[in-house]
Amino acid sequence: MRRLLKKLLSFKFTFRIGTSTSLIVMAILIGALSGAANMLFRTTLEFCKEVIFHSGYHLLGIDRGGIYRILTPLLPLTGALLLIPLSYRFGTEVRGYGFPSFLQKVNLQDDIIKLKTIILKIIAPSLTIGSGGSAGVEGPIAQIGGGIGSVVGQIFKVSGNRLKLLIAAGCAGGIAATFNAPIAGVMFATEIVLLGNFELTSFGAIVVSAGMATVVSRIYYGENPAFHVVQYSLRGVMETPFYLFLGLFIGPLAVFYIKTFYWIKYKFESLSNPYIRLIIGAIAVGSIGIFFPQILSDGYEYIENAFSGSMDLSLMFILVFLKIIATSITLGSGGAGGVFAPALFIGAMAGGAFGGFVHYLFPSFTSSPGAYAMVGVGAFLASVTHAPLTGMFLLFEMTGNYKIIIPIMFATTIGTFVAHRIMPESIDTYELAQKGINIHAGREATILSSIKVKDVMRRDFMTVRDKVNLKEFIDLVIEGSGGFYYPVVDSKGEMVGIISLQDVRKVLYEEYIKEIVTVGELATEDVLTLTPEDNLADALHHFAEMDIDEIPVVATDNPRKVVGMLRRGDVISIYNREILRKQTE
Repeated sequence: MRRLLKKLLSFKFTFRIGTSTSLIVMAILIGALSGAANMLFRTTLEFCKEVIFHSGYHLLGIDRGGIYRILTPLLPLTGALLLIPLSYRFGTEVRGYGFPSFLQKVNLQDDIIKLKTIILKIIAPSLTIGSGGSAGVEGPIAQIGGGIGSVVGQIFKVSGNRLKLLIAAGCAGGIAATFNAPIAGVMFATEIVLLGNFELTSFGAIVVSAGMATVVSRIYYGENPAFHVVQYSLRGVMETPFYLFLGLFIGPLAVFYIKTFYWIKYKFESLSNPYIRLIIGAIAVGSIGIFFPQILSDGYEYIENAFSGSMDLSLMFILVFLKIIATSITLGSGGAGGVFAPALFIGAMAGGAFGGFVHYLFPSFTSSPGAYAMVGVGAFLASVTHAPLTGMFLLFEMTGNYKIIIPIMFATTIGTFVAHRIMPESIDTYELAQKGINIHAGREATILSSIKVKDVMRRDFMTVRDKVNLKEFIDLVIEGSGGFYYPVVDSKGEMVGIISLQDVRKVLYEEYIKEIVTVGELATEDVLTLTPEDNLADALHHFAEMDIDEIPVVATDNPRKVVGMLRRGDVISIYNREILRKQTE
């Protein structure tokens, strides 16, 4: 009995929180903070919209129409002028569409997002959108949530993949709270932020964060869906092909949006002064708003009008292209905001115009144009972002209409497929691809892309004259510094082929042949080469594709002058080093 009591008294109870448990706890905290940040962001936006846009409309007399409408550009100009001090102090953290650089930072860089970035992403878009700039809040709120995830991770000293996961969880929380759509938030984080690369453990943290953010948002805003719509349904099997054709229409339109967006952006970047860009962009968007005020700000009220089927077909068709231009000008000139809300607007107008056209031709087989406007929202968003699940679930949760799930599946899948076939990059990855950054390759491959062949190639290589016989070549190899491949050069020192030890192995024991056959006769003339300016990612691809161990490096200005040899083992060593570094983090 005494021994038993002694053991009980000496027993130490220890409790340790596991890795997965700690992630879930942090995800709950991130979700709650993301939901609160969404309320702060929306309150700030509504304040700016009331003070600048609505009050300005009344103050300038624009609401009276007539000649007063020419004053409309003063509204977005006011927002641009208020944005200039922030732009001067914080530069690119404020200006333009910042989500591609956010993706680059999360997937390829250090994951460290500072608290000031969160504050700036609340203030700057509120000024642009609240004054009539054609942009959306969804990109900024995703970055705000991601910033919260990064800050929480830094507080708890999380790094590497776990910090990246917390950022994705914050993005999911921000999107879920904004649209009152937890599943869409999860899909957004996994498809767009994590680029489709996630594990079961990470999925759990993202789900918890999105759910918690939605709970916080619903406590304040209620459980109503983002849009109040008529409950449409599929008219029958005969209507199904029309939604497939809608996808075929939406796909190329999404590509047109991406190309127009970046074409206008690059045109504005040719202007050296960023503040002049802001002013010109604001005036240009305001000028369009004189005649088509629907394109100003996020345009949510007009999306609902399209859903109800109360908008004119020709007007919706015109608004598709004007909204594309207005959004491109707003963000391309340096205004702050995202492309989600404009994509929803464009999708609604495109779907509504398409639906109005087919309903006019086949009234007995097709639903109201409002049904096609709803489907167009999800299909266009999916096609622009190359995220079909995000488009599907966002539309379903925003409208609360389960009956349109089959049409949206058809239109989204076809639209995304067509857009991807025409242009492999989405609106979020196009700019990075133009810079030579393959965000889908991962950190290690991207780092290899940044390392030049000249930094790794071996300069102590041996060349062989083409007139040397195999016996002499073997003697040179034995005396040489190693290697398996040797460039064969002519009398001018220019490469005419390459020879490997594998090439001479068959005649090693044939003495008479070794003295007759020359290296030039046995060498391979069709040689794969690299230049010093090529990167290691391309080199590794060539090694794997050709299944060789060394590649000659030739001068950029003379493809026959060998300046080094790149070995497969050296490239793999660097690749393994980056893998080890990431695991250590």
